[in-house]
Amino acid sequence: MTTQVRGRAAREAKLEALQEQLSESVTALVTGEDWKRALTFAAQFRGRSFGNSMLIAAQHFAAYKEGRVPEPTPTYVAGFHQWLSLGRSVARGQHGYGILAPVTGQFASFTPDDPNSWRRLARNDKPISGEYTRTRMIGVKPTYVWDISQTTGDRVPELPRPSLLQGQAPAGLWDGLADQITAAGFELRLVSSAAAIGGANGLTDFLSREVSVRMDMDDAAQVKTLAHELGHVLLHAPPETALTTESAADATLHRGNAEVEAESVALMVGAAHGLDTSSYTVPYVSTWAASVPGKNPVEVVHATAERVRATALRILDKVDTQQVGDGNPPGLDREALSHRTGAAPVTTNARRDGAVLGL
Repeated sequence: MTTQVRGRAAREAKLEALQEQLSESVTALVTGEDWKRALTFAAQFRGRSFGNSMLIAAQHFAAYKEGRVPEPTPTYVAGFHQWLSLGRSVARGQHGYGILAPVTGQFASFTPDDPNSWRRLARNDKPISGEYTRTRMIGVKPTYVWDISQTTGDRVPELPRPSLLQGQAPAGLWDGLADQITAAGFELRLVSSAAAIGGANGLTDFLSREVSVRMDMDDAAQVKTLAHELGHVLLHAPPETALTTESAADATLHRGNAEVEAESVALMVGAAHGLDTSSYTVPYVSTWAASVPGKNPVEVVHATAERVRATALRILDKVDTQQVGDGNPPGLDREALSHRTGAAPVTTNARRDGAVLGL
């Protein structure tokens, strides 16, 4: 067996082991409380995909139980060379956490609207003049990251963290959410009490294009409700009114989990601002995840988590608020981070923006 073949076999074995560990981690999300803890962690490590955040959480907790790290939850994670670029090095005897990093390829096309027109560029190929270029994910590979507690060296500056009193809403969050609701073509109605909207805290009406929120709650509860309704607006428009029908059909027809998704989006938005998520209510995962025909619960949970994460990130990117860190050490080059360690990807530009799918 050649060295190249042995290396490929070793990589495939590592990849299979990571995928099995990820499946086990997702399978363990049995109750609403498990789901809430997972999404809260993912919000604090939103620079990573949901799958990679679960892998990091599981391996860090195992390291904590073995006495290799001082806390059960990681703070910042980065790759070996990324820590070196920040003046820190991995301590002797510390094992990295395996995650799934994207393998990307460059594609080019003269007619980008035709999905069959894209051709893959070889390593040293360049696009022909007039072609559009796009980076796409073509596979995954195992790679490793370490928590800051596993490294030594220069001090990494601490990011400011939101400090909220009980019932207080993060400054600017209400306005940022409200702006996104109105930008989506909905009118925001503030009602005096739940009686005005059938006993609910909030209501999204796709026919009248109205979002209603009751105002007889504290500020934090009002913001949470507004984020919940914005989750509905972005994810659950009926097919005849939606820009894309896939998410609405998936949520309403297959598993009826629109409330789960909207509440989960609100939870991630809140957790990214340091809000207490203990009041968020999510039904048992095992109930709604088992109701999709043709898919096993692990597939459903993972897909739903990624949809929730993508929607929460879309919301968070458009609000001008102080948020908790995203799990990446301050000061890292974001493009290098995405390509090396499976963090949130960076879109590359040619004549038109192209999407990069991350893990």
